[in-house]
Amino acid sequence: MCVRISDILWQLLKLVTSTRFAHLPIMDDAELAEIRAKRMAQLRTEQGGARGANASEAEDRMRQQNEMKNSMLSQILSQDARARLNTLQIAKPEKARQVETMLISMAQRGRIQGQLGEEQLKNILENVSSSKSQSTVSFDRRRATLDSDDELDP
Repeated sequence: MCVRISDILWQLLKLVTSTRFAHLPIMDDAELAEIRAKRMAQLRTEQGGARGANASEAEDRMRQQNEMKNSMLSQILSQDARARLNTLQIAKPEKARQVETMLISMAQRGRIQGQLGEEQLKNILENVSSSKSQSTVSFDRRRATLDSDDELDP
């Protein structure tokens, strides 16, 4: 059963030009390109709108979280302690975030009664600094047991 390609193409041509498909308009490449471009633009705007909405929602959530954190810290800390924490935020932002998180969790557990003053915050900061283990490297410069001073004598 050997079918020639020319026979297949001939049948395909008859099918396309038959009356069944005569009512369908034949589009130019330019028309197809224009339709594709419009559809792609529509899809991009839909996706861009979704991304924009997600980004604005994320910004709103971040803003709300920061407001809640700041309100809790203003309830926990006195003005002097808050000023010290802000100074720490400028110098060491990572350490300040760690202390803020620790203070909020302590307040939520009920371990902080009333407002903390500057001295109490200093104590907490010292505890955080001292609890952080610092690794040191020391070199042992002992002579090896095989090394002898006798070799150096003339």
